[in-house]
This record gives sequence, structure tokens and C-alpha cells, in this order.
Amino acid sequence: MSRSPILRFAPLVMALSVALAPRAQAQTPQVRQWRQANEHALLREYVDFVAIPNLASREADIRRNATHLAEMMRRRGLNPRLLESEGSPPAVYGEWTVPGATRTLVLYAHYDGQPTDSLAWHGSHPWRPVFRTARLDRGGQIVPLPAPGQPIDPEWRLYARSAADDKAGVMAILAAVDALRASGLAPTSNLKFFFEGEEEDGSPHLAALLRRHADVLRADAWIIADGPVHQSGHKQVSYGVRGDVNVDVTVYGPVRPLHSGHYGNWAPNPAMLLAQLLATMKDSHGRVSIAGWYDDVEPLGEAEREAIRNLPLNDAELMQELGVALPEISGPPLAELITLPSLNVNGFESGGIGAGARNVIPTEATAVLDLRLVRGNDHQRQVQKLVDHIRMMGFHLLEGEPTLDDRRRHPRLAWVRVRGGGYNAERTPMDLPVSRAVLQAVQSTTPAQPVYAVPTLGGSLPLSIISEALGTRTISVPLVNHDNNQHAEDENLRLQNLWDGIESMAAVMMMAPER
Repeated sequence: MSRSPILRFAPLVMALSVALAPRAQAQTPQVRQWRQANEHALLREYVDFVAIPNLASREADIRRNATHLAEMMRRRGLNPRLLESEGSPPAVYGEWTVPGATRTLVLYAHYDGQPTDSLAWHGSHPWRPVFRTARLDRGGQIVPLPAPGQPIDPEWRLYARSAADDKAGVMAILAAVDALRASGLAPTSNLKFFFEGEEEDGSPHLAALLRRHADVLRADAWIIADGPVHQSGHKQVSYGVRGDVNVDVTVYGPVRPLHSGHYGNWAPNPAMLLAQLLATMKDSHGRVSIAGWYDDVEPLGEAEREAIRNLPLNDAELMQELGVALPEISGPPLAELITLPSLNVNGFESGGIGAGARNVIPTEATAVLDLRLVRGNDHQRQVQKLVDHIRMMGFHLLEGEPTLDDRRRHPRLAWVRVRGGGYNAERTPMDLPVSRAVLQAVQSTTPAQPVYAVPTLGGSLPLSIISEALGTRTISVPLVNHDNNQHAEDENLRLQNLWDGIESMAAVMMMAPER
């Protein structure tokens, strides 16, 4: 199929030529040697950390995480304290001030994790970490952590909730601090550390927290340790992320469950009504058919378009790995498609299935929709487009649960609820001095291989909230393996990615002053 105007202006990734890569900075061998000598202690500390349940909605567990993390930072001399605002979980903050430094960086990661069903995990539990010799679906067997002095295979995986997303970012940052201090090296920037506790809940209190502590958190740039490396396994530096907002849509049927034999063909079935409604939201080519969905997309600049033209495309390999016969939108590669706004059905619930299945017409059906946004979209405006579409499909929109009178008067009823949080996409220009400095720093850790500079990741982080509240730039340095199962059961971290991430974080801390 031919590319639409939107797709033509949707490049993503640029390969940095090995020939132009800077010489490896002097600290990388020292950081690597320190890590190799301390792998066992690092993993024991990390296992203790990921074993703490960390759902943002469970205040007591989040407080346990924050207290534990503050102690990890205290042992490293980072003078931690908890930053809070009304209703927010604590952010854990620390500092490393360098005499004479003229640049200040904030290093960000989050310590909360996505909800998960422990019964859906295979052979392990989300908060009982285990090591496996390989990926689970490739026959990886559970093994104990070797005794000190015994080798640790870097291809092993650590299975636990947030092992990858995003306690790995926290651990890589803190271990990089250890490595520099043990090597007698000082950062080239003043460093501040900010570890959030509600990112996976949409960061609904982050803006207020940042405004309250703005004087403490001001910096020249925020470096974000979150997200996966490129699917090829090469490191990447990302200058943007998508925005995100989640919406619950519930439609209604009769006031009580009805026998499907006695009332089938007569009583409206809300599960069928919702399925039909969802089917109107995308066309047969996979594009969102809601009016105006793509109208306000901000085109990428020439440097960003050049980026995608230089990316080695590996869609065919991904399709083989993931068992995908045909992409949802055929033609443009994944790298282009994630620069478009999307609409995803996260889940659908109505009646019962499996052992709980019954021959009934249910009373309601609910779908959770995930709206991913790109530059130019506004999350509130995008939700309104969805609401207008549902109304256009003949649904009467409710402000709460329907009354009996509502049900009698309106043949189609829907209640649309926006979940907490929600924020816009963010993107930092790729040609800024700090943008180039971060890319060169990460490249210095792997001089024989390219590091990809990507205008945006497909995932979402509250970077627009940070930039709007503090007037700063944000740049992401993803660390974890692309096949980490983040947000799903059997989340895992490949150990070599943690080791590589430590080197990347140390390099950023030591990156050359801007010219």
C-alpha cells in the first residue's frame, strides 16, 4: 500500500557510524573491571530490591520500596530524602555535588511496577525472583546464584516483576555510582537522582510534586534510565517518548443477567454491543477510523527523518520471533508506525469464561483502552475525539451507573471514564549539544558497534510533565533487553543488559562538557 502523508514523515532511528564514534572513554574499562569483581554482591542486592512488591496503588508496599531504596542510596553517600506532595507516593531523591562542575543532570528511573496476576506466571512468582539459564520459552532452567568467586553467565535471566521495568534503571544508576567512586573518578556534572513511585499509575501527582520541589530539581537535562535497547540488541539513545492516557468504556444491557435461551434474540447483549463499537474504531487496514485521530500530528524534522532512513530494519525477524503473520498496518516498518498515535484494547470483560462460563446475557461489558499519543496530540483532546465517536455510534453517554429510567429511555448506554494520570508526548531536538554529548557518551562504551539515535520510543513516560514543570530537556538511555516481557507475566532481565547499563550510566555521568 502507498504511504499516507503522515507515514511519509514518520522516521525514527539513525545509526551512528562506527568510523565517527569517539574513542572509548577511559573510565569504561575501570567500570567494567569493578563490575566483574562485584557481580555477586550487586545481584544479591538487586534480588532483595525486586522482591519487594511495588504496585503504585498499594501505599504500604510503595513506602517499603522507598525506604529500602533510600537506604541503598545512603550506603552510597547520596544523602537521600523523600520528596512528596499531597496524595503522592514518595519520590526518592539524592545528590552528588562536584566542585567546579558547570552542568547539572538529573538521573531518573521509577521503582513502581505494573499490576500482575501471580497465577499467570510460569514456574515462578512475580516477587520471588529466580535466575534462569535462558529465556523461559527457550528452555531456561532455574538455577541458584553461584557462590562468590564462581562465574555468572551474562546470558542468564532474572525473572521478577520490575526486574526490567524499571528497577533495572535504578540499579544501573546506583551501581555506576559505586563503580566511579571505587575507581577514584568524579562525574563531570553535578548529579541529582530522582526515583519515581507512580509512573506505572500514570504519574497523576508528578506535576504537583515537581512544582513543589522545583528549586531542588532544576537541571540542564534529565537522563531517563528506562526502556529497552533496540530489537537488534544494540544500544540506543532516545530523544522522545509517546504520551499516554487510559480510558474505561462500559456499555449496558438488562438490569440482571438473563437466561440466554429464554431471552436470546430479544434482550440486547452488552458484550456484543461493545465488540461492535470497538470494531468501528479501526478500519480493515488497521488505521484508527475515529474522526481527526491523526489530524494534529506534528511532523518530524529532517534530522529525525534521516534517522529512520539509516536504521537497519528487522521487522521480518521480529515477525518470526513473535509469531506475527501480518502487521496490523502493512507497509511502513515498526519504526515509522510508533511515530503515529494508536488505540489499543488492553482488556475486555463481560460475563464469564472457562470454569465460570454461564448461559446468560450479561448486564454490562467493559473495555480498557490505551491511547498512545505523539507530538501534536493533546491527551484531553484525543479522549474527546473518542467520546465524540462513541456518541456518533448512537450511544447515550452517562456520567455514572445508569438508572432504571436511563435503561428504559436509551437503547444504547455507555459510560466513559478516564483513568488517573495521562500526559502528552515529548521530544528533545537531536542536534542540541547535550543531545550529542549523551549519544557520544553511550557510544564510547561500545566503540565497535553502532548506537542508534532514535527520535522517539514507542512506550510512554511522563517526560512532558517534567519538561513543562521544570523547563528542562529529557533524554532516555534505554538499558534492558527488548524481549523482557515488561507489563506482562514472566518479566525478565538479561544480566548482560544490566552490566551494559551500568557502563552506559557511568559514561553519561562522565560525559564530556558541552561545547
